[in-house]
Amino acid sequence: MIIEQFVMAYEIEQDRIRAMLPEGYESLRPVLRINTEIRGGERAYIEFNTPVAHSGKRGWLNIAHWEGPEDNVEFGSDHDNTTIRTPFFYLKYHYTGIEGGCPAERDNDGCFFRGEESSFRPKEIIENHKEFCDCEFAWSFNDGDAAGKSLGKTLPAPVQETVNTYPHTELTAEHAAAIPCRQVLGAYVVRFSRKGNE
Repeated sequence: MIIEQFVMAYEIEQDRIRAMLPEGYESLRPVLRINTEIRGGERAYIEFNTPVAHSGKRGWLNIAHWEGPEDNVEFGSDHDNTTIRTPFFYLKYHYTGIEGGCPAERDNDGCFFRGEESSFRPKEIIENHKEFCDCEFAWSFNDGDAAGKSLGKTLPAPVQETVNTYPHTELTAEHAAAIPCRQVLGAYVVRFSRKGNE
């Protein structure tokens, strides 16, 4: 299956996400990541994550994910842009033609998924070149949800020392989307072939 994978990340106040993490998870950086895929040119998938350490591994904790018409995920593309949207989310990528990498991938063992039976999915090895993108996004569960636009470059997001202590809040997409975006850290697209249907 041919995959067109779009990845973008944005900076938030780290204390806000610390207050949402389940017991046993440690926030690694003040980052929320949106990983979207167009699978086989037919279905769009959205994954909402934050970087954590847990059980001796470092990776991404899945906050929520949605796929296809069942979850009202739609997409459209033209020569220069791809747009992915749902009733509560909008994301637009603009291709730049500039190739590069993603430093955060070196600090990543895979992805943690929660549920009745929590699971860990090892990272997917993708050797194809990545293309940097400009992007803009907006969550719209509620008024004032996070939104932002890239600045045409990739930015670091170092660990923030604890400054504020917030009451514990359940880690949900709606709660995480309410954390303001301080800045978009970067975005890219990569195209590759994946075996199977996942």
